[in-house]
Amino acid sequence: MNTLSLKGKVALVTGASRGIGAAIAQRLAAEGADVAFSYANSPQRAEAVVGAIEASGVRALAIVADQADPVAVAAMVNTVHAHFGRLDILVNSAGVFATGMIGDPQADLDALARQQAINVGGVVAAVRAAVPLLSDGGRIVSIGTMFASRVPFPGIGDYAASKAAVAAYSRAWARDLGARGITVNTIQPGPINTEMNPETSDVATMVKQMTALGRYGQPEEIAGAVAFLAGPDAAYITGATLNIDGGQNS
Repeated sequence: MNTLSLKGKVALVTGASRGIGAAIAQRLAAEGADVAFSYANSPQRAEAVVGAIEASGVRALAIVADQADPVAVAAMVNTVHAHFGRLDILVNSAGVFATGMIGDPQADLDALARQQAINVGGVVAAVRAAVPLLSDGGRIVSIGTMFASRVPFPGIGDYAASKAAVAAYSRAWARDLGARGITVNTIQPGPINTEMNPETSDVATMVKQMTALGRYGQPEEIAGAVAFLAGPDAAYITGATLNIDGGQNS
């Protein structure tokens, strides 16, 4: 039975026009929350997510925002609060993946710099803007990666470091915001079946063998964990880093 554990709450999910972010937005809506989300492009996909959210009987709002631009991120947060009149849950899902081995003269340094701006700077900007607006007892959940704990391949150091920084920030913010009952946690997914990392890719067989469960995870499995951390049963969980990786790091 769906208890609508988030009924009356307002959530903002960044980067939710597809993949993990879209699954999170739809799951929070299914739990009763009104959901705003940001996207960088593809208004058609964003409209589809709006429709899926509204099908749960709650309100939806899609906002175009460049997560690398702290001014745009702050404006997005303020728009959500003004539109719904409150903000209870912030999920930092927007992120990009760029590779480059250290010392490689062919590495795309601009792409690596933008990755840092989005994966770290965008999260910091969203949290800084949200903190004055978040309800006491609110929730902040950031989507990291299991690469922040273990780096099994070359060339992903910048990506891994960007997500490790988010986990460290979350632990610190948990201390900063504990007096207000605001919890701050990080989820570190392993291989998840998305367009960017499909379970049918050339490397899928190898990746599956690296997990204890022998399979990719699905976006909905990440969304379920976010819904739990955003809900009332997780009120005493903060500063935590939860690996959801099928046992890849076991």
